[in-house]
Amino acid sequence: MPVSDFEAVIGLEVHCQLRTKSKAFCACPVVFGAPPNTAVCPVCLGYPGALPVANREMVSLAMRVALATGCTIEETSVFARKNYFYPDLPKGYQISQYDRPLATRGTVAVRANGSVKNVRLNRIHLEEDAGKSMHEFPWEDVPALSSLVDLNRSGTPLIEIVSEPDLSSADEAHEYLVSLRRLVRWVDASDGNMEEGSLRCDANVSVRPKGAAALGTKVEIKNLNSFAHVKKAIEHEIERQVAALESGRPLVQETRLFEPDTGATKAMRSKEEAMDYRYFPDPDLGVLVVDGAWRRDVAVSMPELPEARAARLQTAYGLPAADAELVCLSRPLADFYEAAVAKHPGNPKAIANWVLSELLARMSDADRQAGRLPVAPETLAALVARIDDGSISGRMAKELLGDLIATGRPVDELVKEKGLVQISDEGSIRDAVLKVVRDHPEQVATYRGGKAATFGWFVGQVMKALQGKGNPGVVNRLLRDSLDKD
Repeated sequence: MPVSDFEAVIGLEVHCQLRTKSKAFCACPVVFGAPPNTAVCPVCLGYPGALPVANREMVSLAMRVALATGCTIEETSVFARKNYFYPDLPKGYQISQYDRPLATRGTVAVRANGSVKNVRLNRIHLEEDAGKSMHEFPWEDVPALSSLVDLNRSGTPLIEIVSEPDLSSADEAHEYLVSLRRLVRWVDASDGNMEEGSLRCDANVSVRPKGAAALGTKVEIKNLNSFAHVKKAIEHEIERQVAALESGRPLVQETRLFEPDTGATKAMRSKEEAMDYRYFPDPDLGVLVVDGAWRRDVAVSMPELPEARAARLQTAYGLPAADAELVCLSRPLADFYEAAVAKHPGNPKAIANWVLSELLARMSDADRQAGRLPVAPETLAALVARIDDGSISGRMAKELLGDLIATGRPVDELVKEKGLVQISDEGSIRDAVLKVVRDHPEQVATYRGGKAATFGWFVGQVMKALQGKGNPGVVNRLLRDSLDKD
C-alpha cells in the first residue's frame, strides 16, 4: 500500500510543570539551575518516615488549566503510588493520580490546514516529577562511563494532560502543543519553557488503513522536549510504521526515543501497561476534595481566555481576525496593546500594525511571555498619535523608535531635540514642488508623455529639497496638481 492508503492516529501526553514556589508535597523550593542536590529534603529524597503534604497552590493552578480547557473538575480525586524502579526515583514510586484524576473531558482548539479541530482531552491529573539522571557532566574527577543523579527536580509539581487519539498528522500535533502551551501560560499556570523541561511531551502514534475502525499497534515516543522534535519524531514514526506494514513486518507495542542527530526513533523498551505499575491509593495522602467554594474562587481569578479576547478585539477595535489572533499570542502582549489603545483610541489598527511589525521583530518568545516589551504602551500611543496628527512621518517614527527604546524618553521631547517635525505647510511644500518641476523640464515631458513611473523620482527630489521632512500626503497631492497641469 502507498502512504496515502494509511492514516495516522496520534494522542499526546503533555507533562506541564506548574508555576509554584515550592514542590508538590514538601516545602523545598522549585528552582532551575541550582547546584545538584541542594533543593532537597527528607520528603523528596524518599527517606523512611517522611510524610508528604499536598501543595494547595499546585491544585489551584491545575484547576486553572482545567477551566481553560473546559474540563469537568471532580469534587474528589485520589493520589496514587505509581511503582517502578529507576535511579532518579528515590522512593521507588511516583505520587500521581490514576483511576480518579482531578479533571476530565475537556477540549483544545487546534488550527491546522485551514480548519479548526477540537481535540478532546481524556484527563488532567496531578503528579510529582522524578529527579534527573546525568550521563555527561563537566567535572573532571568523575570516572568515565559514570552516571550521577540530581534530585533537585524530584517532587516538582506537574500536571499530565492526556488527549484522546484525535490528531491525524505531525502538523496537527505541533499546533496542538503550541495551543496548549499558550493556554497554560495565559492562565499563569506554567512558564511552558520546553528548554528548561517545564513542558515535555510523549506521543502515542499508530497507523491503520484508511477507513479502518480498529486502531493499529501503538508506539509511545518518550520525552520530546521541543516543538521541532515533536513534529520530526511523529513524521519519522509514521513513515517507519507504514514501511513495516508495507513489507509485511509486524509492529510491536513499545516505547521509543527520538534521536535528534539522525531524525529517527529507536527502541527503548517494551511498552508498560497500567498493571505493571501496581497503582494503589497513597496511604499518606487523603482524598483530595475540591469543594464548590474553591472552584468558584479559582474561576473568579481566571483571565479572559485568548479565543474570547481575540473575538472581542475584532468587535471592539475593528481588527482583522489574523491581527487579533497575533495580538493574543501572549497575555502580556494583548495587555500592552489594549493599554496603548486606551492612550490613543483614535487609531487601534495602526497601533496593532506597530505591535505586530516593529515591536514583535525586536522581541523573543521569552520577552513576550514575561511582558518585556521594548517600549511602554503610552510611548507607542504617543508615537502613533504624532504620525496621525502629521507631526512626523511613518519613516521618521521608525527612525525614532530605536532612540525611544534605548532612552525611554518622551516622544515629543526626542522629536523636538532631533528636529524631526514634519513639514506640512502647503506654502513651503508648494515652493519646493514648483522649483523641482521648473528645474527638470525633460523629466516633466517624460512624465506627461505617459511614463507615470517617473512620478516617484519627482517625489524623491521634493523630499530631498525638504530634507526628508515633507508630509508625504501633501507632497504627493501638490506634485500631481503641478505635473498634471497642461
